[in-house]
Amino acid sequence: MLKPSDNPPMLTPSATSLTDLDGRWWVAHTKARFEKAFAWDLCRRNIGYFLPMIGRVRVSGGRKRQVLTPLFPSYVFFCGDDKDRHLALTTNRLCQAIEVTDQELLRRQLADLEKAIKGGAVLDAYPFAVVGRRCRVTAGAMQGIEGVIVDRAKLAKVVLEVSMLGQGALMEIDPDLLEPIG
Repeated sequence: MLKPSDNPPMLTPSATSLTDLDGRWWVAHTKARFEKAFAWDLCRRNIGYFLPMIGRVRVSGGRKRQVLTPLFPSYVFFCGDDKDRHLALTTNRLCQAIEVTDQELLRRQLADLEKAIKGGAVLDAYPFAVVGRRCRVTAGAMQGIEGVIVDRAKLAKVVLEVSMLGQGALMEIDPDLLEPIG
């Protein structure tokens, strides 16, 4: 298990936000449990990437430890040109580099995830995209984030989709901060 300081940054260090990164985006499908090593490889090669991670408590050797785990196991998002894609493939940590046909949609979905993580939202992996009411956060640190409402008890549960993966992240938020889309 890595110490918190041994984890790669979620976003390539040369960028302060996903919007700083130029080029085409690809979805890297890594070998099992190679996401962080792959992110370090991209970092050393100066290739822009985004590896969304969430905190988890793991029990190991009878002790509780706080660890960062990838929000989407076996996936890392990276961008650049064809040369960068080729360099990423030479790391020997990938099963494949998936081409993204709708670049703008992926950028928007990743920006929503980045904003939620930076805003301190409690996220949990959500295994598939849900068909339901789309909404937008109207105020607060998460303003502008779009997702799908899947539950509305004390707090609304909104899925932030990454349609390219067919997965998402579950975020809890006050329902008064939401407005329907469309």
